Amino acid sequence: MATIEECRSALDRLARNLAGADERLRGAAMLDRSLSCHVTDLDITFVGHLREGRLMEVRAVPGVPERRAEIGLEMSGDDLVGLVDGRLNFARAWASGRVKIRAGLVDVLRLRSIL
Repeated sequence: MATIEECRSALDRLARNLAGADERLRGAAMLDRSLSCHVTDLDITFVGHLREGRLMEVRAVPGVPERRAEIGLEMSGDDLVGLVDGRLNFARAWASGRVKIRAGLVDVLRLRSIL
């Protein structure tokens, strides 16, 4: 089971990947949306903002926040680390229910190209 620190590190790597991505990938990330990632096995949620191709202002809060983000992800810590490291395919994880998403269809399609 991934630790809080490993999950935070995965999100930091995702933020660095977005910041250093080529123009096509950054274009997919050019959303301006609040984002949350609930790590189910740790019962912690990382909340932040996806803006201008960057993941910003990420912080951890216990449980599930009352205010719902525009893009909400839910998965285990191991799946979060696997997605960011490229060991877990986003589309397959989503189709099998390992990753749950609350977002509009356009946002889901953009997320697929980012992860």
